[in-house]
Amino acid sequence: MPLFEVAILERPTKKEAEDGKSERLVLKPTAVVAADEQSAAIAAVMDNSPKELDRTRMEVIVRPFE
Repeated sequence: MPLFEVAILERPTKKEAEDGKSERLVLKPTAVVAADEQSAAIAAVMDNSPKELDRTRMEVIVRPFE
């Protein structure tokens, strides 16, 4: 199976963005072995996202490891 790098960002709320807050890095780039990019993203979220993370505001970034 291929190797991917996955990172998770949490976007600010509209109010936080107006106050100048930017995205927050929730999961630094992490290696994940998975069948495809979608499987890598799901595995990273299920295994690593903290409980206090608002999943409606998260952005999962996946790229093939090269």
